[in-house]
Amino acid sequence: MNKPQHHNRPFFAAKDNELLIGGIKLSQLSLQLGQTPFYAYDRQLITQRVAELRQQMPSDLKIHYAIKANPMPALVQHMATLVDGFDLASSQEMLTALDTPILANNISLAGPGKRPKELIQAIAAGITLNVESFNELEEIARIEQKIGLAAHVAVRVNPAFELKMSGVKMGGGSKPFGIDEEQLPLLLKQINTLNLDFIGFHIYSGSQNLKAESIIEAQQKSFALADQLSEYIPHSMHKLNIGGGYGIPYFPGEKPLDTQKVGDALAKSMQVFKSKHPQTEVIIELGRYLVGEAGIYVSKIIDKKVSRGQTYLIVNGGLHHHLAASGNFGQVIRKNYPLAIGNKIQSNSMENVSIAGPLCTPLDILGDNISLPTAEIGDFVVVYQSGAYGYSASPHQFLSQPECIEALV
Repeated sequence: MNKPQHHNRPFFAAKDNELLIGGIKLSQLSLQLGQTPFYAYDRQLITQRVAELRQQMPSDLKIHYAIKANPMPALVQHMATLVDGFDLASSQEMLTALDTPILANNISLAGPGKRPKELIQAIAAGITLNVESFNELEEIARIEQKIGLAAHVAVRVNPAFELKMSGVKMGGGSKPFGIDEEQLPLLLKQINTLNLDFIGFHIYSGSQNLKAESIIEAQQKSFALADQLSEYIPHSMHKLNIGGGYGIPYFPGEKPLDTQKVGDALAKSMQVFKSKHPQTEVIIELGRYLVGEAGIYVSKIIDKKVSRGQTYLIVNGGLHHHLAASGNFGQVIRKNYPLAIGNKIQSNSMENVSIAGPLCTPLDILGDNISLPTAEIGDFVVVYQSGAYGYSASPHQFLSQPECIEALV
C-alpha cells in the first residue's frame, strides 16, 4: 500500500480509514460543527503533552503557557488546569487569562509597544509587566502614581547571545524586544529609585528550535546572565523566566526535540542557580510546543481540475484561515505542512496534486505538488501541526471570505 508523501501524524488515530479527532470521526465532527473549514484541537493530546513534559523537566520548574500561540478561550481554560501560569502579548489575552483560575501573580504581559491603556489594565489586574524600554518604565511609574495601585515589574532582557538554530530569533544583536543587557545596571538603578515592585527577569532568546544542544546552551547562558545582573537588583529576584524555544517538526527531515535531554541538563543548571538564589522561581514559557501538534485545520474539496498536466484540488479554505500553511508566515523557501485526505488516510490509489484555496491570488496554496490518496469533490483535506499560530495569525478578512470556526474536542 502506498503512503502519502507526508506521513500522517502519529498523534491522531483513524477508524474506517477516517481521521479521529478527540475520538470523533472527521465527517461526524463537521456535521456537529455545521461547516467546513474548521480548526479542531484535541484536549487529550494537549493534556498528554503537558504531562509528559512535566515528567521530563525538573519538578520545581514552573511551566507557563504563551497564549499568543493559540488564544482560543476554551483552549486557554483547559490549559489553566494544566500549567502554572500564562504569558500574554495583549490586553485582550489578559482578559482571556483572567477568566481562568490562574492567579494574577502568575500572569505576565510582554510586548515592545504596550499602550497606556494596556499598562493601566495590567496594573489594575495585578499582573507582572515585562518592561521593554526606559520610556515604558517611566510611563509605568507615572501610571502607578496616578491610579494609586502598585505596579509589579520584571525586566525583559535582550541578551547579547541568541538561541542558535532557532526559527525565530528574539535575542542577540539589535532587537525591538527587551532592553540590551549592557543597559540593565542603569535600568535596575532606576527601578530602585522609582520604588517599583521588582519581580525578576524575562530572558527570551528565540523560538521554534529542534536542537537540544542549542536550547541547553541558551538556558545555561540565561542563568549566568541573571546571576550576573543580580548584584544590581534592589532585593532577591522572585521569578526568572528563561523563555522557551522548544520547537515542533513541520517538514520532512525534521526530528522532534529531545526534551528529555533538555530537562536533564536544565535540572543541573537549576541546581547550581538555586544554590545561590534559593527563593527564585524558575519559569519556562512555551506555546507552540504545548499545542501545535494537537491541532488540525480541515477544509473540503469543492472542485477538482487539471491545468496543463497539474491536478488541483480546490478547497473552501486557504491562507485567509491558515497563513502559515500557505508558506506566507515567515518561510523563506515554501515547504508543505503535513497533509492528508481526512476520510482516505490510506489508499492504493495515489496522485500528485496541488491544493489551492478559493482566493484570487497565486499565494493561496496549502499544498504544492504533493502525493496524496486520490481524492474527489466532497473529501476532506487536513493540515496537521495546526494547533499554534493558525487562525489568529491569519488575515481573516482578506477578500471577505466566510469565517472559519474552532473547536476543542
